[in-house]
Amino acid sequence: MNQLLQHLKGGLIVSCQAPSDSPLREAGAIAAMACAAVKRGACGVRIDTPDCVRVVRERLPKTPIIGLWKQQIPGFEVYITPRFADAEAIARAGADIIAIDATLRDRPQGETLPALIARIHGDLGKLVMADADTLESAIAAAEAGADLVGTTLYGYTGATQGQTPPGWELLRQMVERLNVPAICEGGVASPQMARTALDLGAYAVVVGGAITGIDLKVEAFQAVFRDRAAEPSHPEF
Repeated sequence: MNQLLQHLKGGLIVSCQAPSDSPLREAGAIAAMACAAVKRGACGVRIDTPDCVRVVRERLPKTPIIGLWKQQIPGFEVYITPRFADAEAIARAGADIIAIDATLRDRPQGETLPALIARIHGDLGKLVMADADTLESAIAAAEAGADLVGTTLYGYTGATQGQTPPGWELLRQMVERLNVPAICEGGVASPQMARTALDLGAYAVVVGGAITGIDLKVEAFQAVFRDRAAEPSHPEF
């Protein structure tokens, strides 16, 4: 386990995911993204759903995989691997590290964060990455036994409403206050921003949409063309 964490230290982790309505949301396509990322130097990948984790593991047998399973549970806001059953499925698929929602929001099935982390450690023998949104939740996750804590959910919860990732100040505080590695994830849109995260003390940096977000990038470009088409006529060229 220590060798696994050491492998991630100071490195780039690429989150290979796609929107639910994307043609890329298919295990083979996700695995191709992961292979391309690792070929170009990524130290690990972050993968959603058991099916995708399984195929990525087959193609990248030695690459560290942070696995998660986004689940929408009626009546609950937590959605990143919210239950032990979800973590178990991800572990069986081949993930090395299980990412879980570590916010202070209510959890389904009466599970507590410390109990969930303990079961992932004890029953599954896997490391845990806690996806936090505030310093309070980050500290609670570390105290509960999380092996890594990320800024993943900063700006995506009610407690951080109106904030825009990356959470630079949150990262700085986590580096100062936690006794486990602090991972910068969320909103890292350029190599320069990744450098900033490392300079602030991030153990590793997760980059997703800026590298693998084809759907959102096309939409952003297309908005320019759509807006221009709606403007008064332009001179012919």
